[in-house]
Amino acid sequence: MIEVREAVTSGFESLRAHALRSLLAMLGIIFGVGAVIAMLSIGAGAEREALATLESLGLRNVLIAARDPEREDERQELRRKSLGLAARDATAIAEAVPGVERVVSKLEIEAWKVLAAGRRAKPRVLGVSHHYPELVALAVREGRFFDRRDEESFAQVCVIGESLRRELFGFEPALGQPVKVNEQWLTVIGVLAPRAEREIQGVSVGGTGDHLYLPVTTAQRKFNRNPLKSPLDELIVRLDGSAPVQESAAIVATLLDRLHGGAKDYLLTVPEALLEQSQKTQRLFDVVMGAIAGISLLVGGIGIMNIMLATVLERTREIGVRRAIGARRVDIRNQFVIEAFTITATGGLLGIAMGLSIAKGVALYAGWKTVVTLWSILLSVGVSATVGLVFGIYPALRAASLDPIESLRYE
Repeated sequence: MIEVREAVTSGFESLRAHALRSLLAMLGIIFGVGAVIAMLSIGAGAEREALATLESLGLRNVLIAARDPEREDERQELRRKSLGLAARDATAIAEAVPGVERVVSKLEIEAWKVLAAGRRAKPRVLGVSHHYPELVALAVREGRFFDRRDEESFAQVCVIGESLRRELFGFEPALGQPVKVNEQWLTVIGVLAPRAEREIQGVSVGGTGDHLYLPVTTAQRKFNRNPLKSPLDELIVRLDGSAPVQESAAIVATLLDRLHGGAKDYLLTVPEALLEQSQKTQRLFDVVMGAIAGISLLVGGIGIMNIMLATVLERTREIGVRRAIGARRVDIRNQFVIEAFTITATGGLLGIAMGLSIAKGVALYAGWKTVVTLWSILLSVGVSATVGLVFGIYPALRAASLDPIESLRYE
């Protein structure tokens, strides 16, 4: 009987003897396997990025952002219908919507002057509740975030981002240092840990490096705000584990419509819905890329079949000799199946190298994180092996069915 090792050796000898022909036949396998690995690695990276973004937004949160027209006349017309996003909305949501755990307010101050240690900066100045870090996964690297006492006493304290700290204080310590925002002096009590900027389904989660946070009560009392603007820029509603997020968001929207007189001066965002949309988009991406990879593997399989048929034709006399000295039909069949598998396996290994290179190239060039998983490699190897076996069977059966006498006469 033909041993497996002998058949594999024969397959590699055939590869070396017809290197260019074999490479051309393997291109479909190489591209198909490479596409599978690249697709799954990019998809896994996108999924991880989406989950990280949504963790920053909070999967149990409902985000309500104010929508103020840019033109003054449009603002005046809107204010006749609605006061805008305000503290009364937060109170109403907390009291009327079941399952609400906490409502956090946020507003942005128009900072035209920010000074410290003789340096000037242009950060985003935000007034937020002391619960804000809990809802948006905001981490403090140095010092502390302001607490309830600071908020209730209108304390003139602030927490700054890492890049703002370097811009204002260089390499000097920032804790305890004064910062002048417009005409108000604030004391730095904390420095935030860096956070990357992310985006999902058009919703951006900005980095905090250039942010300055102060208590929302201090921002409302100490800083002027255009009376035509919404009193608050954003409300974040945290729901407990028992409340269905999307159903609760619908209740919040109905309540706000009544409070605002039907004026659409707010934008409601549900991170959980964004996650579902992201997963749907990812599945569509996987289907499209899978179809492309499948076509490549199909073309590769046809190429393998073609080269094996040519090999059978070239080695007809050899098949006749083997049959004459005692080889059975099953031995001939197994020999050519293993040779086809060897060619496919070689193409699969080259495809794995190609897929890893594509994933690495995408990560370096586009700045898109990719995650190469063991599952993607096993899947690509399994698919390539299956293609080799399926498309190698017909040539092997044809070789096994040759008549020994006619094969010996073949020139």
